[in-house]
Amino acid sequence: MQALRRRLNSLSPATLAFWGSLLLSLTAILGVVTIDRDGALYLDAARQISQQGAGQALQFFDWPWFSVLLALTHDILGLGYEQAAYLWSSLFMAGTCALLVDLVQRQNPEASRWACLVVLSLPAINQYRYDILREIGFWFFSSLALWQALRWQQRPRWPRSLTLHLAILLAALFRLEALILWPALLLWQWPALFSRSGHQRLRQLVIPPLAALLLAVLALELEGLLSAERVAHYLELISPRQALQAFHSLAGQFASTLHEDYSRDEAGQIIFFGLLAVVLIKLTYLLGPLALPFLHRSGWSALATFWQQYRPMAWTALLYLLVLMLFFIRQQFMISRYVSFLDLLLVPLASLALRQFARHFPRLVRVIIALAVVAMLDNVISLSAGKTQILDAGRWVAGHLPADAPVFYEDGRIAYYAGRGYPHPQLSREDAMAPGHAGAFRYYLIKADADEPWLQAWLQQHPLRILAQFANRRGDTVLAIGP
Repeated sequence: MQALRRRLNSLSPATLAFWGSLLLSLTAILGVVTIDRDGALYLDAARQISQQGAGQALQFFDWPWFSVLLALTHDILGLGYEQAAYLWSSLFMAGTCALLVDLVQRQNPEASRWACLVVLSLPAINQYRYDILREIGFWFFSSLALWQALRWQQRPRWPRSLTLHLAILLAALFRLEALILWPALLLWQWPALFSRSGHQRLRQLVIPPLAALLLAVLALELEGLLSAERVAHYLELISPRQALQAFHSLAGQFASTLHEDYSRDEAGQIIFFGLLAVVLIKLTYLLGPLALPFLHRSGWSALATFWQQYRPMAWTALLYLLVLMLFFIRQQFMISRYVSFLDLLLVPLASLALRQFARHFPRLVRVIIALAVVAMLDNVISLSAGKTQILDAGRWVAGHLPADAPVFYEDGRIAYYAGRGYPHPQLSREDAMAPGHAGAFRYYLIKADADEPWLQAWLQQHPLRILAQFANRRGDTVLAIGP
């Protein structure tokens, strides 16, 4: 035991974070019963890309580069698509953890061990070790870009600048939001850019992205993948005018529900700060036990150090918060996975706050450490019932239904496990079973209990019956309905 402890103490915090992350990912993957919905989509797209060629990639969805990577890995190494996906996800996650810890170690060596604990227990990223998500690649290359940015600041040379911009481009191939790193870097360096000594930095920050944009446009144009409709779609997504119109529409809808005139006048403020509060609450929730040091002023004292020493991450966090708010206003929903990158950017702040808290409360911090370890294990060990009903339903479909039969899948993973691809759901269950669409499908695979009154009433009105039902040990059920 002492030998193991000495061995662990001899490892750098970044190395410990890397291997610890791989171990946590392996533990999580071994407990996987069914893959996530996004993962099924990416894997099915990778299979079609392997069969039809990468030139068809954009036919599957607008940003298929993660699936292209999986297809290439399958074709070159011979790995199964799921194995390739979990391999890359585990490596990207481990690399993200190591980069963030090393970033803290370079700036604040005394906080590096705390940073190791933070990245390995942070629910914002660790709860997704089960999943196959392109966000994980986005997190890794964004962390690499920020890590490289702080090294470039010390020695602003062209090789480091090009590596920095390459990392941003690779991050953008996973999530287009990575492009906010460029304006964040410009804001970070803005005070020094127009001095005599800052001209070189300005060239190194501006020329590579402009050249990359020009080359990308030319390449897409030559391949016939660039269309006016696609460009208009992306410009519309980032249009401030469209966002403002959506905000006024949302505020107007809310104002119409209020009774008092003075409340209607403040509907815009209520909506804006309400949406902002939702994002910040999710941000705090995804910190888990690591949010506790901020209950004391010693935790907030780390904010000044974070702004001074990790300013590119601070600027990126502010811009990404703006992106989240624009998305929230436009789409009117927000999920935790989108907020996770914001928590990741605050890893140095959480590490510094934890170190400060430990200085003031050396005994109480042990409680936070214990809670963090519990969160770490909870992120990767699931004791809940697996979704075996999805697997069983998929096997049944493969063995009983004709391949060309019109089938409605409430969960597309049933089709995936039946070997019939991953259908993009166009209709909700209610719409698919409504009178207007009842004749469009011959079979229905839905999540419901057989004795639900609405279903019994629906079956009496249609010449269909329950052909089979599949349940996991918790009782979650999938029904197969057909003639």
